[in-house]
Amino acid sequence: MRQDVFDYIKKKYKTEPEYPWKKYDDNAVFRHNDNNKWFALAMCVQRCRLGLIGEDYVDVVNLKMDDMFFRDMLIQEDGIMPAYHMNKQHWISVMLDGTVPDSKVFDLIDMSFIATASAKKKNKIRPPKEWIIPANPKFYDIEHAFDDVKEIDWKQGRGIKTGDTVYIYVGAPVSAIMFKCKVTETDVPYHYDDENLSITAVMRIRLLKRYQPEIFTFDVLKEEYGIFAVRGPRGIPNSLSSALELNSKRNNMKSGS
Repeated sequence: MRQDVFDYIKKKYKTEPEYPWKKYDDNAVFRHNDNNKWFALAMCVQRCRLGLIGEDYVDVVNLKMDDMFFRDMLIQEDGIMPAYHMNKQHWISVMLDGTVPDSKVFDLIDMSFIATASAKKKNKIRPPKEWIIPANPKFYDIEHAFDDVKEIDWKQGRGIKTGDTVYIYVGAPVSAIMFKCKVTETDVPYHYDDENLSITAVMRIRLLKRYQPEIFTFDVLKEEYGIFAVRGPRGIPNSLSSALELNSKRNNMKSGS
């Protein structure tokens, strides 16, 4: 599978492996051609050094994950763990022994490539992403924000770009996801400042769907999807994304009938 990874990177990113360590001549680094940053490190490591049982060696690839929440979800899966010999908060080690399917390994390589890319390249290549963003009903009447309009301005979320999807989580006393929106424009200049909030740029978001507040509650997010807080923009796990999409399809079928 190690060779499959090398072939995938060469074909998709036109990048050849580098072998910078004489002592560890099997360890290979893959870099961006513009900023020279690593996006993958292939290594052969003893299982015991990965916290696994056994003294035999296994091939792994170290990859960077920008989304801390997603990284925490990943390391709960078989064959994925905090990175060996690198920053464990931002990097993971993925076993190349078949434990993790090829398709999943390739997806994670793509994510690492984006996470380590230059700002110019990142903006060009990152695919649309789904986020949860918080709204505090004590400071803004978000429950009725879309009553008369389909598009509103919202505080610019770091990392969010045009084309992304945002799910608005309404804080207490509602404590639930209530809206699905598409980001239609970002980095719109704006000035607002008070004791509770400072805004220098906004994004424009268009309403796609409303959710009943009793469906995706905080308790459901916590117990079923491992989301224990929504304090700022954050990516969402695939399981929650699927559940939100399934709910939309069911409602569309009901309205169609």
